[in-house]
Amino acid sequence: MHDYRRIADRIAADILSGRLPPGRKLPPQRAFARRHGMAASTAGRVYAELVRRGLVVGEVGRGTFVRAAPVPSGRALAEPSTAAPVNLELNYPAAPGQAELLAAGLAGLLRPDALAEAVRTAPADGTPAAREATAALLATPGWRPAAGRLLFTGNARQAIAGGMAALVRPGGRLGIDPLTYPLVKEIAARLGTVLVPLAGDAEGMLPEAVEAAHRAAPLSALYLQPTLHNPTSATVPEGRRRRLAAVVGRLGLPVIEDRVWSFLTDTEPFAALAPEHTYVVDGLSKRVAPGLTVGFLVVPEGRAGPTGAALRSGGWTAGRFALEAARRWTADGTVGRLVRAKRADAARRQKLVAERLRGSAVRADPRAYYAWWHLPEPWRADTFTAAAALRGIAVTPGPSFAAVAAGASGAAAHIRLGLASAPVEALDQALRTLAALAHEGPREAGLG
Repeated sequence: MHDYRRIADRIAADILSGRLPPGRKLPPQRAFARRHGMAASTAGRVYAELVRRGLVVGEVGRGTFVRAAPVPSGRALAEPSTAAPVNLELNYPAAPGQAELLAAGLAGLLRPDALAEAVRTAPADGTPAAREATAALLATPGWRPAAGRLLFTGNARQAIAGGMAALVRPGGRLGIDPLTYPLVKEIAARLGTVLVPLAGDAEGMLPEAVEAAHRAAPLSALYLQPTLHNPTSATVPEGRRRRLAAVVGRLGLPVIEDRVWSFLTDTEPFAALAPEHTYVVDGLSKRVAPGLTVGFLVVPEGRAGPTGAALRSGGWTAGRFALEAARRWTADGTVGRLVRAKRADAARRQKLVAERLRGSAVRADPRAYYAWWHLPEPWRADTFTAAAALRGIAVTPGPSFAAVAAGASGAAAHIRLGLASAPVEALDQALRTLAALAHEGPREAGLG
């Protein structure tokens, strides 16, 4: 009788020693079982144990491969997680002269009387002045949130967590896209939320998939990124939005709409079509800077009280100093100037992507700060990420965004390029390097 753990230990030793290099394909489980004189079920347990240890990755229809490096958690997209000289993983845009603009806006806040007021505590709904300024900031030509429906958090991630805690009880089901913001997965795990990936196409989540999933077992809410979806940069067209709005209205299903990147477009929110069901998440970290930010949560009529209670219980409410700073930057036009500069910067960086990766299977909106790259064969996300790291470039492997197994949605063959953080000259050279790397194979790149 074979002890599958000991067999897994031997294969793990071969992987860690380099005898089984990154990218090497393991034999099919049945062939492995025959070769070692064991039951197919035992071979399956060996492979499952290697997957559990993060040493191999199974891809639907392709097989099992030695992993080049562990897939980073969602924290990789929120914190510096690499010493690579060029970071295309972290994604925080900065505009020329940004620090000077922000400093000027804070000058009045440093007066003793203003500072004394700004260091007091603030409730979940902030201050009347902050609510009015934020309502104006978030307004689009066809939508403006009522100031009384605004709540404030420390950042947009906390707004997502607060919305999820208010809408989904532990064990409840949250419908999401098969590719989603990685930190949503971490937040859901901590809150005991069950994520339910729902089928979609190039236009976004399918309304019929929402209905089918809800009939199978009721959903508590949906999490959507209908504008510049991260990582694909897709924007759901109006027709699909209207069909989704009709479905959530018919089902009475709440929606958490993530609009963190929407400042780069003039697209109206999904909330304009389903205001009584939609909780809009937004913030200042991308518009302004990640170090001093505020998250916004626009709730349906009558939901400010219960949602505010969820924010307070989670410790997610905004600090008053940050609220006052944000109000001043909004009122004096600083945020507007930064947004205009970042829109132009994103367009310039997307032109570099189009030029340097011409002929590659790259999906990107010309307004977005990221690109979703379908790698050429035989590259996979983990081996390409490792090869890029050897060249001093950090990218995000596609499986980081997959709501289900790494092979789903083609994520294992994709990487995301974050375009915002690297200086333009460094980005240009990095894209040239990655384009050359993509034309090499893993063996030529030094990965077996």
